[in-house]
Amino acid sequence: MSARQTGRDLDTSRPHSARMYDYFLGGKDHFEVDKDAALVAAEAHPGLYLTARENRAFMHRATKVLAQEHGIRQWLDIGTGIPTEPNLHQVAQSVVPEARVVYADNDPLVLKYAERLMRSTAQGRTAYVEADATDPDALMSAVEEAGVLDFTRPIALSLNALMHFITEPNDPYAIVRRLLDPLPAGSALAMNHCTPDFDPPTWNQVAEVYTKSGTPVHFRSHTDVARFFDGLDLIAPGIICCHRWRATGLGADGGEIPDAQISLLAGVGIKR
Repeated sequence: MSARQTGRDLDTSRPHSARMYDYFLGGKDHFEVDKDAALVAAEAHPGLYLTARENRAFMHRATKVLAQEHGIRQWLDIGTGIPTEPNLHQVAQSVVPEARVVYADNDPLVLKYAERLMRSTAQGRTAYVEADATDPDALMSAVEEAGVLDFTRPIALSLNALMHFITEPNDPYAIVRRLLDPLPAGSALAMNHCTPDFDPPTWNQVAEVYTKSGTPVHFRSHTDVARFFDGLDLIAPGIICCHRWRATGLGADGGEIPDAQISLLAGVGIKR
């Protein structure tokens, strides 16, 4: 178990997407500035609380499917966020105790709580690296340096609720290709991504709130999200709203949740 530190200080002068997400999940690891920004975003779309929960639920299901149906035993989770149990490694190791997981994020607050991400089973291994997805070369170097993942065996790349925070000047598609390139055949991409497709006015307003708070976003259409999976074999049911991916799409009361309330596309693809 290891954590790679850079010594950066917490910036509490402006909101951070990971800490806003923690607020939406009902966590306590955020600051007043994050809560204020989250409340403004929730005014534009109150369903953000449910979207955050469904994002986590998709991660749990995708992890189990990859472990049980595709033999995956290793994960690289980028944009980890503040630890919320069960974490990805806990889900994976509940299926395969020997699972190995490397987490990566660029928020010093995540580093502060990294020990939560490294409570592995005796059979498995976990590590945390502080790295920025917009510099994939440095990120992958840090992951390799951690020495946890075996790059001769399949690895699942987990990019949940991350890529909509990477705007076009950073070439998000090139970033994903760079992250996938060193992974062997049989590896996987599991990701979800906010979309304006189901309710453009609301999600354009949410995007404006995030951008004005200092966190630019780019919510993409189904066609644009599908581009991230170019060259991969999508597993059923393809790219759909995340609360329907290997799930009923129903709420706790048994009623159907409208896609517009979630607006988070999800998919899993296998590398040939």
